Amino acid sequence: MSWTMARRAGRLNPSTIRELLKLTERPGIIGLAGGLPSADTFPVAALRDACAEVLEQHPREALQYGASEGFGPLREWVAAELAAQGLPAEAGRVLITSGSQQGLDLVGKVLLDPGSAVAVESPTYLGALQAFAPYEPEFVALEGDDEGPLPASLAARRGARFAYLLPNFQNPTGRCLGAGRREALAEAAQAAGLPVVEDNPYGELWYDAPPPPPLAARLGEQAVYLGSFSKVLAPGLRLGYVLAPPALFGKLLQAKQAADLHTPSFNQRIVHAVLASGMLPAHVAATRARYREHRDAMAAALAAHMPAGVRWQVPSGGMFFWLSLPEGLDAAALLPRAVDAGVAYVPGGSFFAHGGHAHTLRLSFVTVPPAQIANGVAALARVLRAA
Repeated sequence: MSWTMARRAGRLNPSTIRELLKLTERPGIIGLAGGLPSADTFPVAALRDACAEVLEQHPREALQYGASEGFGPLREWVAAELAAQGLPAEAGRVLITSGSQQGLDLVGKVLLDPGSAVAVESPTYLGALQAFAPYEPEFVALEGDDEGPLPASLAARRGARFAYLLPNFQNPTGRCLGAGRREALAEAAQAAGLPVVEDNPYGELWYDAPPPPPLAARLGEQAVYLGSFSKVLAPGLRLGYVLAPPALFGKLLQAKQAADLHTPSFNQRIVHAVLASGMLPAHVAATRARYREHRDAMAAALAAHMPAGVRWQVPSGGMFFWLSLPEGLDAAALLPRAVDAGVAYVPGGSFFAHGGHAHTLRLSFVTVPPAQIANGVAALARVLRAA
């Protein structure tokens, strides 16, 4: 016999980044490819104490099935945090998900039909393209400049199911939209009647100044807002959330029920216990200080070693530098040479909905010690100079 695949299965593709992470397991490779947070920042002691507290005080509830919407006190905590940022948040609009990646999948499942237009930044988060692709949309790239997507390009996408945007320290470029550009984008979306899906996994990782208020604070029920605990606590907990307007919340909840019934009760209670302890602000501040040092080390190494014609901007937050190489150089073709030289990166073409842009690449700086960052950038520069 033979298995007959669904048409959508043909649109499932491996993650370029996940495949590249295998390279970092080779001895001697300086891994500037992965988008992983530093394991040295994980609050192990706080999580250990929270596990003991949950198992001592609420073992039956923590190990039982839970509500599909999520653990009530955790939803209330998320709502209070988002309301403090100006978002129209209440616990009844918060859906706890198995990582914000699941939130993207649920949004795609509920909002997309084959052929539906989705407006995306160029470049954009590869994981979002993967999440939406099985629902067979038509990706439409938003034109942009160094400050982000152009409002006129967003306004021209009237009729798209939604625009997917990452205003804060975008993956892959590290770009943060300024207040003026956010205001203009919100006005353009409102004028076009275009819903916005705003993804914010990196907003707390600012190094110079906090980012401006979310787009969703201006757009209200015209926006879906996604957040994550992966970058501020630990990704292995697989905990994220969606703030959805009432018109969408019920269907997202039903899609969640069909996918996994609910996000693990134990993990939710552990995270809530950690949050209730009050340790998060100091923990995030320490993580910022650590990552800022790594960011500065990469900025210094790039300035010291990169050959003429390579362009980048120093990010004010997040985890990534985005490099543009001289035209004619192919980052994917050069990757084997870089690995032979002892350094790995992510070619940039994977972050574009329609490919191309072979002369771009992404570097991650948070998991590698500053001294190794300098060595890795120097090795990469030698490869580029030879090419």
